[in-house]
Amino acid sequence: MSALGGKAAGGDSINPVGTVVGLVIILVSIGITAVLGSSLVIPLIGIIVGGALIAFGVHFVPVGGAPAAMGQAPGIATGVAMLAAGAGLAGLFGGAWAFETTGDFLISIIGGAVGGGLMMAITCLMVNATYVFAMGIPAASGKIAKDPITGDTFPEYKSQGTEGHGLPFISFVGGVIGGLIAGLGGTIIYIELLDAYSTGLATLMQAKPEAIAPLAISLAGIFAIGFFLVNAVLAAYNITGTIEGPHDPKFKRVPRAIIGCAVASAFCGLISLLLVTNIGM
Repeated sequence: MSALGGKAAGGDSINPVGTVVGLVIILVSIGITAVLGSSLVIPLIGIIVGGALIAFGVHFVPVGGAPAAMGQAPGIATGVAMLAAGAGLAGLFGGAWAFETTGDFLISIIGGAVGGGLMMAITCLMVNATYVFAMGIPAASGKIAKDPITGDTFPEYKSQGTEGHGLPFISFVGGVIGGLIAGLGGTIIYIELLDAYSTGLATLMQAKPEAIAPLAISLAGIFAIGFFLVNAVLAAYNITGTIEGPHDPKFKRVPRAIIGCAVASAFCGLISLLLVTNIGM
C-alpha cells in the first residue's frame, strides 16, 4: 500500500485507459501543429521519436543509487535522471558539433549516439575501478545467477544481506547501449528543433537565416536539454529506484515509459514550436 492508502505502485502492466488518453494527446498535438503550419509536423514527429528513444535508452543504464555507494546494490551510485541527463548532454554536444561541422543528419545522430555511449563507457569503467580497487568488492548481480555475456557466475561472490554489488559486465554493456540510444534520441530532438527555428524565426523576424543562426542554435539547445530532462525524469519514475540494466526485471516496464515519454514529448514539442508561429509571437 502507498502512503496515500492506494495500491502499491511500480507494476509492469500498461494502463489501457491511460494509453488511449495518451495516444489522443499525441494525435491532438500533431493535429494542432498541422493547423499552425504543415512544415512543423515533421519536427514534432521527430521530437516524439526522440523522446521515446530517450525513455528506451534510460532503462539500459545501470543505476544503484545510494545503496550502490555502500556496496549493497549493483550499478552506478547516483540517480537515474542525473545519470541519464549526463549521458544525454554528452550526446547532445557530440551531435550538435557534428551537425555544425557537416550539416549531415545521419552523421550528426551517429555523433550524438557515440557521444552518449562514450560518456557511459568511461563512467562505467571508472566506477568499476573504484569498486574493485577502492572498495575491494567484486561485481555480482542480485537479479541473475550468471552473466549472459561472459558466463561468469555471481552467487559465490554476492555478500550476504545485499542485492549484489559492483558493475557486472552485462550492466556495463547495458550502460553503453543506453548512452548510445539516449544520445541518438536527444540529437534527433535538437536537429528537428534547430531546423524548425532556423526557418521559422527567419520568416517571422524577416531576417536572413545566417543572422538568426545564433538565436536558433541557442533556443534549440535549451529546449533539447529541457526535453532530455523531462524524459529522463519520467523514465526514472517508471523505474522507481534502482535498475541493473537490460537483464533486470524492471526492464519489462519500458513500454510504459515509451508511451509516457512520447506523450510528454508531443505536448512539450507543441509548446516549443509555438515560438515559430504567429500565435507564439
